[in-house]
Amino acid sequence: MIGALKTWARALKRDVVALWIAARDSRTPIAAKIIAGAVATYALSPIDLIPDFIPVLGYLDDLPIVPLGLWVAVKLIPPPLLIEFRAAAATRSRPVSRLAAAVVIGLWLLVAVLVVAWFWRSLPG
Repeated sequence: MIGALKTWARALKRDVVALWIAARDSRTPIAAKIIAGAVATYALSPIDLIPDFIPVLGYLDDLPIVPLGLWVAVKLIPPPLLIEFRAAAATRSRPVSRLAAAVVIGLWLLVAVLVVAWFWRSLPG
């Protein structure tokens, strides 16, 4: 069972990089580009929406989002292109999405501003 999980994890990592490649290829259909780009950006972001140091919740955000998004994107990419992207992904190192990091930081800042504003309005006087 451990061996099967390791194989699945390696395939998942390879497919995330394949989606990153697919999102930048002109032959990829537009719907697949959008979903592939979103999934790859999220998965490759150095900063999580829910930080991993938060027990249980930190890993639960990645668990449904990445495999489900990957599955949808893979279904939208034509099989010959997907084979090509997977082969290219097997030879590349894992990229990092700074755009996703910026978006997540922006969301955290927005939440912080909203919490402070709510707190400020709830003060008496």
